[in-house]
Amino acid sequence: MVIPSPSVNVIGTALEPCSNDPLTGYFRDGHCNTCAEDSGSHTVCVIMTAEFLAFSKYVGNDLTTPMPQYRFPGLKPGDKWCLCAARFLQAHDEGCAPLVRLEATHQAALDMVPLDILEVYRVPD
Repeated sequence: MVIPSPSVNVIGTALEPCSNDPLTGYFRDGHCNTCAEDSGSHTVCVIMTAEFLAFSKYVGNDLTTPMPQYRFPGLKPGDKWCLCAARFLQAHDEGCAPLVRLEATHQAALDMVPLDILEVYRVPD
């Protein structure tokens, strides 16, 4: 049985939804919830950019091509998505990380990405 981690964001409050259109999250519940089985830690709520999507494809993860068998519509710039924490950190290191919604980013992301790095990419209020 899969047991989700508590739904708390990186700023210590209730995890807000990331996206229902496209429907995102490890559990496809619109939130960046996670659990022990989520080996990719799909915990960082980002807003896709053309630059990041090109980078992701270049490193072997094409996020633009639909894969209906996995309920994956393919992403475009402007879409919100629960991104793997390691991929976010890699994009940061390469200078092409997308913006982050901290309120919708699961606290488990902090196991891999320091809060000060996430804050650099925070969506402006």
